[in-house]
Amino acid sequence: MHKLPFLISGRKLATYGLLSVCLCAAFASTAGAANDTTPDRAIVLINPNSNAEATRSMAELARLETEGVATVIERSNTDAPALLTTPQDMIGAAPGVVAIGVEAAGDERVAAIIVSAFSDPGLEELREEVDIPVFGIGEEVFHEAARGDREFGIVTVTPDEALIESFRQKAASLGYEHLYRGVRVTPGDPTQLVQSPEALDAALAEAVQTSIEEDGAQAVIMGGGPLSASALRLQPRFEVPLVVAVNAAARAAVAAIQDK
Repeated sequence: MHKLPFLISGRKLATYGLLSVCLCAAFASTAGAANDTTPDRAIVLINPNSNAEATRSMAELARLETEGVATVIERSNTDAPALLTTPQDMIGAAPGVVAIGVEAAGDERVAAIIVSAFSDPGLEELREEVDIPVFGIGEEVFHEAARGDREFGIVTVTPDEALIESFRQKAASLGYEHLYRGVRVTPGDPTQLVQSPEALDAALAEAVQTSIEEDGAQAVIMGGGPLSASALRLQPRFEVPLVVAVNAAARAAVAAIQDK
């Protein structure tokens, strides 16, 4: 099933040397600022795109979940576009994600890694390269949205049909296709939309409302790491939960650390 809100429904390196310098600087800075209450473990959040502002925003959301357990260190994939909107973008971003993650895992304080893009580019490849837990925000948000057998939909700003089909495939691969109620896409150019929080909130609110009223969603996933802050601003307008992928992955990372 495939509609557009126009709708779509029923159907989501820099060089190793430079990465090393950047990561070492981040770790050293964190260690230098440490005091008796600073956790001695760290979670590295990797934004697979190059938007530093989005990286900071997502890291702040993660810190809401990790306080007292782990420090969150943020990293952007500087060789990638500022917004990943097609499957080819995801493929192209994966090597940078893996390189950053491998470098980060070399620090003994790093206890987990979060890949913070909805399509989880490089997630499986990075898991094969490191010995610490790696969480994808896309994977974890599906688990949380489907909790208790809730029917759920997705809203996103990226209209690429192949990317949207990948969301259905992910739902199926995780055993949730019977709960999946499709995707609603905001109109317009996503790269422009994400530059204006006000415009982004308005467009996402309309898509969320449609997902609830027309698709029967009992929970709505915000389909993209850069949409996370909007989800928190919009939640008071809706009774159904707007499930934020970054927070879901951060909670999973905390649980893994605490289980050790």
